[in-house]
Amino acid sequence: MLIAFNKPYGVLCQFTDRSTPPRRTLAEFGLPANVYAAGRLDFDSEGLLLLTDDGALAHQLTDPAHKQPKTYWVQVEGTPTEAQLQALRAGVLLNDGPTLPAQVQRIDAPPLWPRDPPVRFRKTVPEGWLAMTIAEGRNRQVRRMTATAGLPTLRLVRVAIGQHRLGSLSPGQWRTLDHRVAPASLSRRRR
Repeated sequence: MLIAFNKPYGVLCQFTDRSTPPRRTLAEFGLPANVYAAGRLDFDSEGLLLLTDDGALAHQLTDPAHKQPKTYWVQVEGTPTEAQLQALRAGVLLNDGPTLPAQVQRIDAPPLWPRDPPVRFRKTVPEGWLAMTIAEGRNRQVRRMTATAGLPTLRLVRVAIGQHRLGSLSPGQWRTLDHRVAPASLSRRRR
């Protein structure tokens, strides 16, 4: 079984939490028994999370050797310049080493649900949106990449993992997917 879930902001990618006070978890969304997150999505990020009860499928979805591209819509602080976009496209140097090149382009603000709590708004600081695809999955990688390029992330929404898309799912909703996973690589998906 493979499930697409639209993870809301402020929800852990696990079914239990031992912190005090406890945080929101996947347990509150009526997901089928015995499924687990295939990969992760940070507590303060939103969007597509895949869950499965199949260990081999989870491995195929998350193992770096399979390089499943992940696409995000990223709201950033500042107006992205071509030099900043080129830096992301070339790969940036993070404290844990250089990243692989990203596919990135400016986009208009996408039609998203309101976030709770809302992203802070400052009249004097412009903001922009990027569509960004990466083939790695380092801890908080997109946020660290945009910050290194001088574009701190304000909101991060994952919209695709490989062939699987978020589509019209609202936050907290899920649907069962066709679980065949086609091998994918950023190098083969040039635009």
